[in-house]
Amino acid sequence: MTATVEAPSRATRLTRTEALDTVALAAKLLLKNGQTSERVVLAVERLGHALGLPLTLHLNWSELALQVDGMPFSEMVGAMPLAADMGKVLGVMGVIDQVCDGKLALKDVRSALEAAAAHHSPASTPRFVLFAALGAAALGVIFGATEAASLLLMAFSAGLGALLRRWLAKVSGNPFVQPLAAALIAGVVAAVAERSQLPGAASSLTALCPCMILVPGPHILNGAIDMARARVALGLARLTYAGLLILAISIGLLVGLEACGAALPPATPSSVVPFAADVIAAGCAAAAFGTFFSMPWRLLPLPIAVGMLAHAARWAAISFAGADVATGAFAACLLAGLVVTLVADRLHLPFAALGFSAVVSMMPGFFLFHAASDLSELVSIGPHASMDLLIGIVTNGATAFLIILAMTFGLILPRMLLGRFLPPASRRLLT
Repeated sequence: MTATVEAPSRATRLTRTEALDTVALAAKLLLKNGQTSERVVLAVERLGHALGLPLTLHLNWSELALQVDGMPFSEMVGAMPLAADMGKVLGVMGVIDQVCDGKLALKDVRSALEAAAAHHSPASTPRFVLFAALGAAALGVIFGATEAASLLLMAFSAGLGALLRRWLAKVSGNPFVQPLAAALIAGVVAAVAERSQLPGAASSLTALCPCMILVPGPHILNGAIDMARARVALGLARLTYAGLLILAISIGLLVGLEACGAALPPATPSSVVPFAADVIAAGCAAAAFGTFFSMPWRLLPLPIAVGMLAHAARWAAISFAGADVATGAFAACLLAGLVVTLVADRLHLPFAALGFSAVVSMMPGFFLFHAASDLSELVSIGPHASMDLLIGIVTNGATAFLIILAMTFGLILPRMLLGRFLPPASRRLLT
């Protein structure tokens, strides 16, 4: 006879299988759409208790396992954390809250989860393309581009790449095809502009800024959080996936340039960006990435405000305290991490997606792609390579690594410290 589970406060009954399938659906939706591993486990186990089915959730890269406490009964569900969709996470977390608060009948939970996932669709194609163009131009301003023609080229290239990404999403499920193709477009546009001697085309930012908006920040951050919380296997899988995406972007960029007979121009010292321009551009970049992660319009001011605040702190640290770029990124991300920790958990937003949206403009795509270009040149030259080329590879690679490390620790340190040292009554505010 099939066992049943009755909610203590409601007469609605679910079989153990129905309850387990419902919890598995919630876990799958949260993991696939960018919620951090810790929040997935806590939310799913809360839902299990609300359904009268205490269980333990185990996460892996390609599947999750739900083990019913005290029983040799479990369920395996296939799920890969490839996306970052705030809308779907918000919807699912809202349903879980309703169930735990006794506001939703148990028999309606599964249909409510399915409706929440279906109701929140990705950003429309026009919005996606427009904000991709805006984000690339904003990154150009942050890195010192001043010519209007150069910024327009970046916006055109990124918008065209975004349009191609949306089309490819309909014809291919391969996660590496979209960033590779968009980076290929960026390389071709930059090369054609350089050969046509268009104003501002000689700057490496013309090619790099449309690629920097493709950097998979949520996967890097989620992987780092998993590593910090000793989820080593899942953390390594996330970071490996992010590394492969960056590799695909680098290949696309370099192939696009090479196909048109061009090369990535050498890095030149960027001009000092005025405070107001830097902060406003950071807000525009945050808005762009919030759009990429399907953040609802009503919540978009959150990453914009945090991003502008963080960039103001970074600008002050570099300009007034003489900090290097890694230290400036750490100070900015420490401030952003504190704000995002409080806001994300109170509103049940994906911490990684919101945090990265706010500080996206600090990701070291500029150094990563220059290191990849120099490495490609080193391979083609072979033993006759100059010492300057080797120094460039090491310098760019080390700078990128240190910035990523600084950003990661800056963002996750407040989250871990608040969760550990706050008294229990205050700690509940973070859940």
